[in-house]
Amino acid sequence: MIFQPVLHPILLALLCAVPGFFVVRALVRGPSRGLWGMRLAMIVVVFVMLLRPGIPGGTSQTLATDTDVVLVVDTTASIVAEDWDGGDPRLDGVRADVQQIIDEYPGARFALITFDAAAQLRLPLTTDATALMTSLDVLRPEVTDQSRGSSIGIANRMLAETLSGAAHAAPERSRMVFYLGDGEQTVSSEPESFASSAKYVDGGAVLGYGTAAGGPMRKTTGAGAQAGDYIEYQGQRAMSVIDEDNLRTVSEQLGVEYQARAADAELALPEAPRSTTAYAASGQVGNVIELYWVLSLVLIAVLAVEVTLATSAVMRMRHLARPLDGRTARRPGGAA
Repeated sequence: MIFQPVLHPILLALLCAVPGFFVVRALVRGPSRGLWGMRLAMIVVVFVMLLRPGIPGGTSQTLATDTDVVLVVDTTASIVAEDWDGGDPRLDGVRADVQQIIDEYPGARFALITFDAAAQLRLPLTTDATALMTSLDVLRPEVTDQSRGSSIGIANRMLAETLSGAAHAAPERSRMVFYLGDGEQTVSSEPESFASSAKYVDGGAVLGYGTAAGGPMRKTTGAGAQAGDYIEYQGQRAMSVIDEDNLRTVSEQLGVEYQARAADAELALPEAPRSTTAYAASGQVGNVIELYWVLSLVLIAVLAVEVTLATSAVMRMRHLARPLDGRTARRPGGAA
């Protein structure tokens, strides 16, 4: 048996001693000893519950992944093109895949870089996966009216700086990069190369979104997409089409595999580097089987008896206070 008290045991004893003193005095001096005995039992049960008794229940191991994962996500207008899963925005597929990446590498640190006309570090390296998904949930593509075209390699410098900083701060950790986009180059210049980042990359993938047939894109403002309002070109809805050649080029520059994504296709993620994934001793957690809940059942039972007795006493008092034979009691010296 072990105890994990919510407060220091001496403080708990002092807190329970005050009501316990009055209950014991009433138990010794007054009538209804059974009732006061139950109240004393309630105090004892609460005291033991606050001590949090338990029994050892073995150990479990947690997987420690000493890896930094950098996500590079396309936020151009085409990322909301509606050709994912039959007509949903591609961004829905991006969010779903990022959640799988988080689940695949527990304990890793994650960073988020987005790019459209410029690259932006949305989230520096952190183990807070909730913050990462929150960033993606509120992510919106660039404002349509402010779009000037974009390059699929605009994030190359920021990615290299992020990876370089991580490598110098923690050289023992591995680094993985996941590039998520559709490969559309909408400026006339050639895409920038990611080759400068390759020396820092130990794994990852380039994930491509979109279809050869393409999908229409809703106009976006600072508040998001406008229902029923699509981007048009020469009087027709503009269609965004995936460019897999560009995406394969990015994968070659980073030294990772390319994978075309679709809602009905399983995402194949690479294993984290063996040297950084292990069931370490620091990851073993002792389990304790809590027993306070058993005592809570005892407390509920005693309270139920107390409530029942109190209810019975109230009913008896009301019965005694009711006038006999329907007659109204007379006041002394007055009328009925």
